[in-house]
Amino acid sequence: MTSLLSLAGPLAPLLMNPQVGEVVVNGPFDVWVELDGQLRRVDTRFRDSLELRQTAVRLVAACGRRIDDATPMVDARLPDGSRVNVVLPPLAVDGPLITIRRFGTAPLRFSDLVERGSISAEQAIELTLLVQSRRNMLISGGTGTGKTTLLGALTGLVPTNERLVTVEDAAELSVQAEHVARLEARPANVEGKGAIELRQLIRNALRMRPDRLIVGEIRGGEAIDLLLAMNTGHDGSLATIHANGPEDALRRLETMALMGGVDIPHTAIREQIASAVHAVVHVVRSPDGNRCVASVDRVERAGVGWHLQAVER
Repeated sequence: MTSLLSLAGPLAPLLMNPQVGEVVVNGPFDVWVELDGQLRRVDTRFRDSLELRQTAVRLVAACGRRIDDATPMVDARLPDGSRVNVVLPPLAVDGPLITIRRFGTAPLRFSDLVERGSISAEQAIELTLLVQSRRNMLISGGTGTGKTTLLGALTGLVPTNERLVTVEDAAELSVQAEHVARLEARPANVEGKGAIELRQLIRNALRMRPDRLIVGEIRGGEAIDLLLAMNTGHDGSLATIHANGPEDALRRLETMALMGGVDIPHTAIREQIASAVHAVVHVVRSPDGNRCVASVDRVERAGVGWHLQAVER
C-alpha cells in the first residue's frame, strides 16, 4: 500500500481514507470522491494536466500495464485490489480521466448486510435457502448498486467442504468460502496478442473440479458457456449482470447468449435459461446512496421460456 501511495501523487490522502469508496478525477482541478454512497467534490488539485497524466501513467504501470497515445484507455487492478480506469486524450476530450473504485479490506459478511438493512429478514431466509439448496442465482442491478458485494457475501453461506472457482474480468470479488481458486482474464498486449477471455476461463474452470462456478460479471458471449455449465451439474453457481430489473436481467442474458456464436436455436437458449437460472436477485441504490436487495424472484418454466415468481419484495 505504501508503494502505491507514493505513485498516487495528490490522490494519496484520498486513498488513505478508508471511508472513500471511489475517486473520480475529471481534470487537474476537478476531483470527486464517493462517501456514504454520495459523490462529493474535494479540494484535491494537480498542478496541471501534465502532473495528472504522469500520475495516471504511474498508476497503470503499477498494474503491470502501459498507457500511451497508442493505448489511451486502460482498465486494470491495482496491487491493493482496487480497480483503476484511465482514459487519455484524444478519447478524453478535456484531459486525462482517472476513476478508482476501492474495496474495503474487511469484506462485508452476509450478516453485516442484514444488520445494515440491505437485506430484510425475509430475504435473508430465502437467500440462505437458495444457496444451501444449491440453486443457481443471477444477481442483477445497475452500476454501483452492490452486486459484487452481495455476491461475495453469498459465498460465505457455501458449505466449507465445497470448492469454488471464480472467474472475473478483473479480480475484485472478496470470496468468503474456505476452498477457492481464482481466475482472472488477461487483456491483449501492445501487439494485440495474448488475450485470455472469460469464455476461455469458464471452459477451463469446468476442468478444475468446481462444486460451484462463480462469475463476477456476465458481459457477452460467455453467457452461453455459463448456461451450459449450470445445466451440466454445476448447481449452486452464481453470477452478476447489469440490468434494470429481474426480467431485464434474463432478457439481457438471452441476448448475450446469442452473442456466443454457438449454433443453438433461439428457443433452445430460452429453454436453457429457464432450466439453468433458478432465481434472480435484484439490487438497487437509492438516491441517498443506500444499497439494498429490491427483490428476489424464482424463475419457473413457462412454455418456451420462463415466468418470474416474486418471493420477497
